[in-house]
Amino acid sequence: MLSSLNGSTSTLLIAAKQSLQTTQKASPDGLTEDEQKQVQELKKQDSEIRAHEQAHKTAGGPYASSPSFETVTGPDGREYAVSGEVKIDSSPVPNNPEATIRKMEVVIRAALAPAQPSSQDQQVAQQAQQAKLQAQSERTSNDENALNGNNNNPNEIQKGIEAFIQAEETNPFNEIAKLLDVTA
Repeated sequence: MLSSLNGSTSTLLIAAKQSLQTTQKASPDGLTEDEQKQVQELKKQDSEIRAHEQAHKTAGGPYASSPSFETVTGPDGREYAVSGEVKIDSSPVPNNPEATIRKMEVVIRAALAPAQPSSQDQQVAQQAQQAKLQAQSERTSNDENALNGNNNNPNEIQKGIEAFIQAEETNPFNEIAKLLDVTA
């Protein structure tokens, strides 16, 4: 019985050594099977991260920065992206709610552009949506003030007066009225 046990033990040791040698056997590129698997996983992750960040950049247009990446060196000596970032300008356009609305629509599209937006991406989209709603509210308020004659912006009032005077001076009916001596 003891010899049988020793026979089993040596058979197990031989099988374990062969398994270890197979796992650590170098491929033509000098990598073990485990290292090759690691490189494949890094390549896949790198590709997904780069596509994700490029989607942000493409959709964000002038408001998006170029992608930046944090990388690691794989067993093959190459660099692989393990995380990435695209910065996007999500600040409102001062004194211009209409431009802010258009800008926030771009920011929202950029944040949600990747196939699988991250929680950070969703948060940026939500903040841009809030800024868009605020700008829409400002635009509505400005429109109501203009309709009610409550536009207290001196520059706009002056422009309006100048436009009215110019229109009156170039109005052909005023010239006809003067020729006919008709008071308007």
